[in-house]
Amino acid sequence: MKKVIAIALLFCLVFSFQSCMTAKVDVGGYNDRTDSAMTYSNGRQFWLFWGLIPLGHANVNTPNDGRCQVVMTHSLGDVIISALTGGIVMSEKVKVKVAKPVSGR
Repeated sequence: MKKVIAIALLFCLVFSFQSCMTAKVDVGGYNDRTDSAMTYSNGRQFWLFWGLIPLGHANVNTPNDGRCQVVMTHSLGDVIISALTGGIVMSEKVKVKVAKPVSGR
């Protein structure tokens, strides 16, 4: 019984310290206040040893004019990957967004 309680407490502890974060970076004069945006490209970045060593680079396409927004997201799935490996392997999603073309102009 003590073992079940200890495992339950550990489970609660691990999930209480989770964090979900999003970082947005505007590139090339991209205006975040556009009417709508669409995803241009996305990928996933993996890291070793608590984010110290990148495992390759996320291969995402960017528009030719360079006007885009890069969004990096660390979600619950990424937290689970990190928790299961003790932080040795970490991941994050990288998304490139562009302004949706306005039709009729």
